[in-house]
Amino acid sequence: MCPRFAPHRRIARQPLQSESEGNTGKTSAWTRRSAHLLVQGLTEQRVSHIFGIPGGKIMPVFDAMLDIPDVPKLIVCRHEQNAGFMSAAVGRLTGRPGVCLVTSGPGTSNLVTAAATATSEGDPMVAIGGVVPLTDTLKQVHQTMDSVTIMKPVTKYSAAIPTPEAAGEVVANAFAAAVSPRAGAAFLAFPQDVQSVATDIPAMPWSEAPRLGAAPSECIHDAALTLRKAKLPVLLLGMGASEPAAVSAIRAFLTSYPMATVGTYQGAGTVSRDLTANFHGRIGLFRNQPGDKVLALSDVVLTIGYDPVEYGPDAWNAAGRATILHLDDTAAVIDNHYQPQVQLIGDVSATMAALAEELGTRTGVSTPELQAIQQELRLLQTPPARETGPLVHPLHFVLTLRELVDDSTVIASDMGSHHIWMARHFFEYEPRRLLFSNGQQTLGVGIPWAMAASFLYPGRKAVATVGDGGFLYSSMELETAVRHKLNLTVFVFRDGGYNMVAFQQQLRFGRTSGVQFGNPDLVRYAESMGAIGMRVETPSSLRTVIEKALNTPGVVVVDMPVDYSHNLEIGQHVLPNAWD
Repeated sequence: MCPRFAPHRRIARQPLQSESEGNTGKTSAWTRRSAHLLVQGLTEQRVSHIFGIPGGKIMPVFDAMLDIPDVPKLIVCRHEQNAGFMSAAVGRLTGRPGVCLVTSGPGTSNLVTAAATATSEGDPMVAIGGVVPLTDTLKQVHQTMDSVTIMKPVTKYSAAIPTPEAAGEVVANAFAAAVSPRAGAAFLAFPQDVQSVATDIPAMPWSEAPRLGAAPSECIHDAALTLRKAKLPVLLLGMGASEPAAVSAIRAFLTSYPMATVGTYQGAGTVSRDLTANFHGRIGLFRNQPGDKVLALSDVVLTIGYDPVEYGPDAWNAAGRATILHLDDTAAVIDNHYQPQVQLIGDVSATMAALAEELGTRTGVSTPELQAIQQELRLLQTPPARETGPLVHPLHFVLTLRELVDDSTVIASDMGSHHIWMARHFFEYEPRRLLFSNGQQTLGVGIPWAMAASFLYPGRKAVATVGDGGFLYSSMELETAVRHKLNLTVFVFRDGGYNMVAFQQQLRFGRTSGVQFGNPDLVRYAESMGAIGMRVETPSSLRTVIEKALNTPGVVVVDMPVDYSHNLEIGQHVLPNAWD
């Protein structure tokens, strides 16, 4: 399909009433400036929300939003990093870049972690930061910072808007870069003086991203031949496999040509409920899961949308025995343990459809080894033994939550020990509904990601699972969530320390260091933000509390004391020298 351009939508010239807090109610004529051009450019790109924090060097853009019809909804956040996380989550959930808008200096540098996370994890976002006037660029003045250079290593596109006429062009190119394979972050630096210069240049219209065709037919033929000859071919689903367009093609492929299938954490939900006979679990972090055993048995691995940042090939192809077929819209990153025999580069859905046609159909193929591995996978869903005392076993929570939510619920898992339990035991059957930070393993994403889901799907309850470490990284945004009347439940795994670090220290050194901290009363903390606080007093009350929290409208925070004493089992049977 060729890219299409929509017709220009010019800004209306009639005076508009100010909608800012504390406005006087007066109307006044206004002059169209470069800041207006940028805002209309965002409107043309069909942006639904702008997550931001104002400041002196970006004030003209915030002001211009009062003059533009159909402007995206402005969400004023409490920290720029969280604004970045929310915009990236919009990108992951919708496939279109989310947008954040911040001021210069530390306002922009606070976006670095969010941009790095988005770029390494394939989430399209566009970040816009104010900059000192052009005349001050080379001076040591208030909030001088070469933000374009700072953002280059963590984005796909980083550029300044040097003239008022360039604002529309740069916006269009930033969005194009953010969605091109593999998706990621783009950054625009907007000098304060340029924002205020008058311009009549129209905004660039939205256009569809160019679509790739299927991989070359000879590559598809070679890959099909290799798969037919394989004794045990395995499908490895990566982050690119969970893109909605790819999911339907992958499911159709597995229906006609069943294969043993494993997935990375970000590939969660690609395999539907009716195809679970093919599913042998997820892989990630430690090489001791049923999925790792399947890969160790395989002689041919067909990867789909796989990125080594998710789970390095030195973990799942340590011996280098497997013949690898790389299917993606992005060329493979060659590694000592990842040297594809065939690369099928093109549109993933089109390539999967062509490969399915080339292969034809076959009945399900299983072996005693695969059946034993699937039985082991089923055992992972066995509830823990009855808990004694006040602490909740993390598996008890994971399995109970799985029973109480449907497949449309967005669950954002923050980083921490609970993340491992969620990744291993929470089976999801729809794509991009169970969200993990796999590339950067970024602490603090859970609450802002779930908030983004609530903004996008206001009729549904969104869920965040966070540790007490990650909770205070971003819990200031609970005020934002309450202010916007979001429908959000946050489950806090409380143990008083950075446990994911602690149990790895125990495995490696036999002791811990620097992992303990204190906590506020989480219920009272939530209530101080205007949220509803709940507490799990005993394991026997867990199901009742979860049900109540999910069924209570608004923002709910659940304090749950957790028993992480079983975490040492997670790191057992890892690769040799894994802790060196």
